[in-house]
Amino acid sequence: MTGSPADPPERPRPRLTVLPLVALIFYDVSGGPFGIEDSVRAGGGALLPVLGFLALPALWSLPEALVTAELASAFPTNAGYVAWVSAAFGPAAAFLVGVTKWASGTLDNALYPVLFLDYLRAGGALALAPPARSLAVLALTAALTYLNYRGLHLVGLSALALTAFSLSPFVALAVLAAPRIRPARWLAIDAAAVDLRGYFNSMFWNLNYWDKASTLAGEVEEPRRTFPKAVFGAVGLVVGAYLIPLLAGTGALPSDTAAEWTDGFFSEVGQRIGGPWLRVWIQAAAAMSNMGLFEAEMSSDSFQLLGMAEMGMIPAIFARRSKHGTPTFSILCSAMGVVILSFMSFQEIIEFLNFLYGLGMLVVFAAFVKLRVKNPDLPRPYRIPVGAAGAAVMCVPPVVLITTVMCLASPRTVIVNAAVVAAGVALYYGVEHAKRRAWVEFLEPVPPPPPDSSHGSPAASDAADVEDVRAGLLADEPSDDEEASARSRSAVEMTAFTGNSETATQSLLKSEP
Repeated sequence: MTGSPADPPERPRPRLTVLPLVALIFYDVSGGPFGIEDSVRAGGGALLPVLGFLALPALWSLPEALVTAELASAFPTNAGYVAWVSAAFGPAAAFLVGVTKWASGTLDNALYPVLFLDYLRAGGALALAPPARSLAVLALTAALTYLNYRGLHLVGLSALALTAFSLSPFVALAVLAAPRIRPARWLAIDAAAVDLRGYFNSMFWNLNYWDKASTLAGEVEEPRRTFPKAVFGAVGLVVGAYLIPLLAGTGALPSDTAAEWTDGFFSEVGQRIGGPWLRVWIQAAAAMSNMGLFEAEMSSDSFQLLGMAEMGMIPAIFARRSKHGTPTFSILCSAMGVVILSFMSFQEIIEFLNFLYGLGMLVVFAAFVKLRVKNPDLPRPYRIPVGAAGAAVMCVPPVVLITTVMCLASPRTVIVNAAVVAAGVALYYGVEHAKRRAWVEFLEPVPPPPPDSSHGSPAASDAADVEDVRAGLLADEPSDDEEASARSRSAVEMTAFTGNSETATQSLLKSEP
C-alpha cells in the first residue's frame, strides 16, 4: 500500500500568528462593549464608568498584560500561568491556580450561549419558552464546541472575522452620535444610585482575563516574538472598543437615562441614535460576539488542561490531541462544565467567577515578583523595563483592585469559593495518590535534546532556551546528593513544560495501544 492516500505524510499543524492571536486575546478579555452597560447603571451615571475605563486599563489591564507578555515569552507552553506558578512556588500551588482559573473560565463561558439567545430574543428573531430554550442552549454549546474541536487556527481566523463584524456597528454609532454629544453628560453621577459591588464587579469582569491566552503559547508561531506584539495590540483594541461606544452613548443620551443602562441597552442606544437598522445591526453583532467569546474561552480552558497533563499534573488522557491538533478530552470536559453551570443567574456567575479569578491572579502576581527576585537571569525574550522593586510596585494597583472586589463579595460567594478551593486541595492529593498507585496513566515529561544539538538550527532555538531556563531556575541550589537528585527530577519536569510539550504528547500517543 506504499504511496496510498491512506498513509499521507504528517503535516505540521497551522500555528497562530499575530492577528488571529490579537483577536483571541480580544475575545478572552472583551469581545466588544456588550456587557459594560451595567457599569453606567451601577455607577449612577456616566462619570464613574468613564473614569473607570480611563484609569483601570492603566492600573489593572496593562500590568496584567505586561506580566503575561513577559512570562508567556519565557515559558512558551500551553500550561501558561500554571507553569509560572509551578516555577515559583511548586506543583501544589500551581495545581490550585489551575483549578481556580479553569473553574472561573468555565463559569465565564457558561454565560455566552445564554446571552446569545437573549440578544436574538431582544431583536425579535427568536423567543423560546423555557424547555425549548434549555435545548437551544445545549444545541448551541454543542455546535460551538465542535467548531473548537476542528482546530485552533480555524478558531483564530473566525475570531478575526467576528472582531471586525462585532465592532463595525459602533463605528457607525460613534459617527451618528457625534453631533448630539454634550460633554457635560460625561460628568453626571447620582450618588444615591451608586452600587459599588455591582460597579466593581462589572468593571473587573470587563477588563480581566489577559493571562488566559498564555495557555495557547504552545500553539503560537514564534511565541517569544509573537506574544508580546499580540498582547499590546489587544490592549489598544480593548480600550478603544469600550471607551468609544461608552462616550458616544452616554454623551448623546440624556443623563436621566442612567437607570436604563442594563445588559443589552446598546441596541436601544442604536435605536435612539440611528434608528431600527442600527438596533438590529448591534443586536446581530452582540449575538456573534458571544460566539467569539465562547470560542476564545473554550480554547484557553481546554489547552490549559492539555498543558497541565503535559506537566504530569492531571491524567494523560487530557493531553491527547485530535487529528486537528485540539485536545479532545479537555474540550469535552470544559463543555460539560459549561452545560452544568449555564443554568445559574447572570449576576451570580459574574460574582463567583470574579472571586475565583482574583484568587488565582493574586498567586500569579506573587509568582511574577518571586521569579524576578529569585531568578533574575531567567531568559525573558520580552522583559518589562523595570527592576525587581519596580515589578513589585507595578503589581500593587491590580492587587488592591482584586482585594477590593473580593471584600465586596457576598457571604454566599465567599462560601462557594472556599468550597471550590477545598475541592481543589482534595483533588490535588487525590490525583497524587492515583499517580503513586498507577491507577491511571500520567504523562512522563520528556527532556529536550542537548544544547549543542540545536546549534545552527533556528527551528531548534527553543530547546536551547529551555536549557537556559533550567539553568536559571537551578542556579542557586545546594549540591547535597539527595537534594540534587530531587531537583534534577524537577528540572526534567521544567524542561518538559517550558519547551517540549509536543514531544511529550507524541510520546504519550506512541505509547497507546
